[in-house]
Amino acid sequence: QVQLVESVGGLVQAGGSLRLSCAASRGTFSNYAMGWFRHAPGKEREFVATISRVYSTYYADSVKDRFTISRNNAKNTVDLQMNSLKPEDTAVYYCAAAGPTYGLISRSADFGSWGQGTQVTVSS
Repeated sequence: QVQLVESVGGLVQAGGSLRLSCAASRGTFSNYAMGWFRHAPGKEREFVATISRVYSTYYADSVKDRFTISRNNAKNTVDLQMNSLKPEDTAVYYCAAAGPTYGLISRSADFGSWGQGTQVTVSS
């Protein structure tokens, strides 16, 4: 099982930007699909973005055109660049790994490894 550790999130004003990073250890990172999810108070955990081992990407409608997921297989990292942040983006963000697989995975149940989560707060 790959182990995942997210970078520290933070507090940002609405309209601002923040970049999250997730470092993987154990397992062969390049074989996994990687995803980002978030969990806001009073809401269910929701899918944010995913990237396959062949660099295909897929986003939730709520973040499309604002967030960008990327991966660096040489560094075993997956990043989430978040621009034009809104107060409704406030949540604990989790990175996750699925696989090994060539697929583009977005269902949380298909991800077997999860990071500990990092808080992102967007003030209005």
